[in-house]
Amino acid sequence: MTNRTKTGTGLPRAAMAWLLMIAVMVAGTPASAELLIRITEGADSAIPVAVVPFSESGNLPSGDKVSSIVRDDLTMSGEFRPLPPEKMLSLPSEGAEVYFRDWRLLGQRYVLVGQLERKGDRIEARYELFDVNREQRIMGATASSSINSARSLAHHISDKVYEAITGVPGAFSTKLAYITLQRSGGQSVYRLQVSDVDGKRARVRLESDEPILSPAWSPDGRKLAYVSFETGKPAIYIHELASGDRTRIADFPGLNSAPAFSHDGRSLLMTLSKDGNAEIYKMDIQSGSLKRLTNHWSIDTEPVWDHTGEGFFFTSDRSGGPQIYHKTSENAAPRRITFGSRYNARPRPDNDGEYVYYVHQRDSSFHIARTNLQTEEETVLTRTGSDESPSVSPNGRMVIYATKKGGNSVLTVIAADGGAAYSLPSSEGEVRDPAWSPIVR
Repeated sequence: MTNRTKTGTGLPRAAMAWLLMIAVMVAGTPASAELLIRITEGADSAIPVAVVPFSESGNLPSGDKVSSIVRDDLTMSGEFRPLPPEKMLSLPSEGAEVYFRDWRLLGQRYVLVGQLERKGDRIEARYELFDVNREQRIMGATASSSINSARSLAHHISDKVYEAITGVPGAFSTKLAYITLQRSGGQSVYRLQVSDVDGKRARVRLESDEPILSPAWSPDGRKLAYVSFETGKPAIYIHELASGDRTRIADFPGLNSAPAFSHDGRSLLMTLSKDGNAEIYKMDIQSGSLKRLTNHWSIDTEPVWDHTGEGFFFTSDRSGGPQIYHKTSENAAPRRITFGSRYNARPRPDNDGEYVYYVHQRDSSFHIARTNLQTEEETVLTRTGSDESPSVSPNGRMVIYATKKGGNSVLTVIAADGGAAYSLPSSEGEVRDPAWSPIVR
């Protein structure tokens, strides 16, 4: 769907100033749909694992191999160091062919072997994971997919291997939503796109010559809420990904921004200035009824539910500059969370209630930082200087954010403790405002 309306916003000056200061207004040079992946930093403590090329039978499609995708998934997590196949002493495809002494000589802690077989219009994978030191099989399973969904099958296997070793669900089968901009001949085209977590299989979900901002996933992974300026002013939409159906749910006078789904998917937090000041509201999606959750002369924005689903974090300038605040319930008094600098914004909590991540200004640079909600210790995680829009992976192990590298806009994924990293630049131009989907069972 393409929209071509250009009019004034009619926003209150303070609300527009705040929106321009903290919202992501993507701009730049041409952008393509698919992202590239570049591993930029590994973790010293990465676990050595051998993903042996899977044996194949039947007429399988050409292109990326399932075992190669699994190897790449584990590498980009930063927690594993897969052995290159050319360094392997043998290529077993089942447990009876695994000689643990060979893999110990190569310094491997785990070995994954498997077989792929075409059955009609489907691919079946049988795979086994072994602990080399204990000489034990720790997982064996069978999975299948349509013949055209080998990547989904590979991401599924990666999730199972990751969970078997770490005890934490993998997030390789989840999705990323993000915004790109193509500018040519004075014409700007904004695109809302959805891809795999490795940047592959990107699809444009919305195109407009007016800004698109703040994509947010529903808890079932089937919908996106976002802000679009297609009518000349910001309005909030909910977009059904399967059908493409869109519903404009918030188009009040002034500011309509920063949507965030509740844990049950029945309501949205949002920022509205319909009553003259930017405040946090909760909207029941079915009825459209609103409940005002903040009431202060300051600008309150960027709400997001905490791990309990009862309280929420938000950004407010009530202390003189943007800082992160938390309310343990809708009616509780807000508590200030951040103190380490004059600018802390865009809160994104993990799912365990341990940390909240945000954009943190230090001197003239903007970084991604986190605060431990129990100890109140703040840690700056990134070393680049133009970082924005953090989003936490649903398993809490990684954080994606937008930044600049070499003058180019990229998405960067880091371990949640600031360790290993990989980048997802578009092949050309700008890519911003990432949102990590939930794990959908």
